[in-house]
Amino acid sequence: MNRKLLVSLLFSLFYIFSWGQEATVQGVVKDLTGQVIADVSIHYDDIGTTSDKQGKYLLNIPSDKEVSIVFSHIRYITFVKKVRLKKAAVKHVNIVLNESVENIEEINIISHKKEAEGITVVKIKTVDNLPSTNASIESTIKIIGLGASSDNELSTQYKVRGGNYDENLVYVNGIEVYRPFLVRSGQQEGLSFVNVDMTQNVKFSSGGFQAKYGDKLSSVLDITYRKPTEFGLKTELSLLGASATTEGISKNKKTTALFGLRYRDNSLLVNSRDISSNFNPRFMDMQSYMTHQMSSKFSVDFLGTFSINDYRYQPTSRKTKFGTLQDPKELVIYYDGQENDQYITAFGAVSANYKLTDDWKLNLTSSIFNTQEEEYFDIAAAYALGNSNTDASSDEYGESEFTVGIGSQIDHARNALDALIGNIEVKANYHNNKSQIDFGVKYQIEDIKDRLIEWQIIDSAGFSIRPPGHSANNQPYEAYEGPIVPFQDIRGTNSTDMRRLMVFTQWNRKTYINDHQFWTSIGIRSQQWEIENNRQIIFSPRFQLALKPDWDKNIMFRLSGGSYAQPPFYKELRDADGIVQPEVKAQKSLHLVFGGDYSFTMWSRPFKLVAETYYKHLTDVNPYTLDNVRLRYSADNNAIAYATGLDMRLNGEFVPGTESWFSFSYLNTKENIDNQGYISRPSDQRLKFSLLFQDYVPSMPHLKMYMNLVYNTGVPGGSPTYADPYEFQIRLGDYKRADIGVFFVFKDAQKKSTKRWLEPFKDFSIGGEIFNMFDMQNAITNTWVRDVYTKRMYAVKNSMTGRVFNVKIKMKL
Repeated sequence: MNRKLLVSLLFSLFYIFSWGQEATVQGVVKDLTGQVIADVSIHYDDIGTTSDKQGKYLLNIPSDKEVSIVFSHIRYITFVKKVRLKKAAVKHVNIVLNESVENIEEINIISHKKEAEGITVVKIKTVDNLPSTNASIESTIKIIGLGASSDNELSTQYKVRGGNYDENLVYVNGIEVYRPFLVRSGQQEGLSFVNVDMTQNVKFSSGGFQAKYGDKLSSVLDITYRKPTEFGLKTELSLLGASATTEGISKNKKTTALFGLRYRDNSLLVNSRDISSNFNPRFMDMQSYMTHQMSSKFSVDFLGTFSINDYRYQPTSRKTKFGTLQDPKELVIYYDGQENDQYITAFGAVSANYKLTDDWKLNLTSSIFNTQEEEYFDIAAAYALGNSNTDASSDEYGESEFTVGIGSQIDHARNALDALIGNIEVKANYHNNKSQIDFGVKYQIEDIKDRLIEWQIIDSAGFSIRPPGHSANNQPYEAYEGPIVPFQDIRGTNSTDMRRLMVFTQWNRKTYINDHQFWTSIGIRSQQWEIENNRQIIFSPRFQLALKPDWDKNIMFRLSGGSYAQPPFYKELRDADGIVQPEVKAQKSLHLVFGGDYSFTMWSRPFKLVAETYYKHLTDVNPYTLDNVRLRYSADNNAIAYATGLDMRLNGEFVPGTESWFSFSYLNTKENIDNQGYISRPSDQRLKFSLLFQDYVPSMPHLKMYMNLVYNTGVPGGSPTYADPYEFQIRLGDYKRADIGVFFVFKDAQKKSTKRWLEPFKDFSIGGEIFNMFDMQNAITNTWVRDVYTKRMYAVKNSMTGRVFNVKIKMKL
């Protein structure tokens, strides 16, 4: 009897002790209309329950431990709620689930860890649906990325918080990728390196990023290609090109393969401009990503790509009206000649991954990149500048009637570049329940051969214009007996070998202060590079702090910064005369970012407000000029600069079941060259407003609309390449653009179809797009024409694309 009593007492004590180690979560599950949802699966790990007919649930969870509770139902989108409770605590958590039938995929889903790192995670489905002349991940970043902007819809390049196009890191599967070197305009670029249809995850940071990322001053775009789980085939056809992606997995599930093929034709966009031309581009690329699981601990990956950008351009004529109502003018140009450019790029990378223990992971990656580029053109242009007829009663109203300037110009180039970049990198990762440590070593060689031959001859009214700094031209009143020289003449032949050694280490930790969550990340990078026996080294310490208070409101605060440095790449080493300057130093930036996220509910739907303010102090700045997308550096660290601003973004379900975004940015960035005083930098885009809006017809939810609106204030630019920036601080006009796409989904994961012709497809949709819906005339550069008699110069805007209509078909098997 005493033994039975003792056993009963022990079981009672065990029950009481076990109950004391648990906490309770309970609540009600509803849909967007407020109706309760029964039979919702609610679980963590292997323990779970379901909601009853009143939508109520109760779940016991371990105390003093963060638990991810999953809410799932066949008709609704799965939702994950992270909870941490004290012993014996009871918390009411009411959940609202979105119906799958009304769901348009969200743009990003950010975990608390990514929020703490200041990372925006972009949903691939929205990139795929974005109406854009260049449907790419980079185009989406221009709209929703904090501080990211661009004034060129033909280019995938973007500026971030006062930086330029060369200050952004891009990774694919942890490997840094590169762009062509010689591209001077957006219409030459062709395809982005990143294939959207092969991509699984996209992460973007606008600044204050961690030490595990490389040595650039502005931003990081981190892309991960997916590993297939079944056979699939996806194709897309439009008036701008076509793409096909196929994927599969072996029977033993150890080998996967993913292949992509893309073709693009920009002629539809270029022909919408005011220049008549014969345009024949061929932009093609092939990519493959293959993985093989050798064992439970060891795997090997291969990533390869080959691309050809063949750009052939033969302008014939141009007719542009400009000026004011009181003084209208017209520029007429006739061209002779053509431009033939070719960019051939090959890239290959092999990665070996080894799981040493549950806590330790090792990675060895080796990659090689080769680009062979040619830029050949001979184009002669003869122009006439006249006043337009303003007499509305005249039969020649609007026509040019009086010529105030005539002239001609010849542009010649024979540029060629061959770059080979190879590297090997070892990385290690240690992770336990409290901390994570990353460190790595990378060695890189760069072998670049470059020939630059460019000259320009300008003739006005039959008299050759000499370059700035030469003796004044007083013709025809005085005879000139000196030599005839080109207005611009750049020649350089370079063979550059560079060696780099990069090292980083980083420590991350998540802790609790009472019930407040706190993230810490501290790291440091170092890089040593050598060129022509000129050796330099930099150190880059960085930190990130994040706090999520245990408040009723879902708010997180972030503080990040450090000393960032950007060692010169080949373009930064080459000066305006085409000569490599090996002594160029790394540009440096003291960077501080403070921001926060606030998640809230409005109209019974989720919303999020993100805001960040920042300050950068830059030293050893390498000044540059910007012409379209072409950057030319002075190759002289003779400036200091600063950038400060505010970025805000509001995203949420303005329409039930869809995600829309509104972004606002303020920027002020200036530089001081040779102590002449501060002036605006070429990237000083003071204000940016952008909207990415998604909608559908309520009675027909598979008829969907996507629209993006952009308004950017003008940036300093449009000056002649030889102009002194201190004497030429005019700005280009504001950039205004609206694109819209409307698609009807015949079949997808949510909408089934009994039609026989749709049986082979998993997804099938058809739609139309209107680019530059309001036909805004956005200028990217100026053409300068002059009159030898008056010495006056006229700036005529070179506009971007006009209104363009596109048709697109998407299919997935």
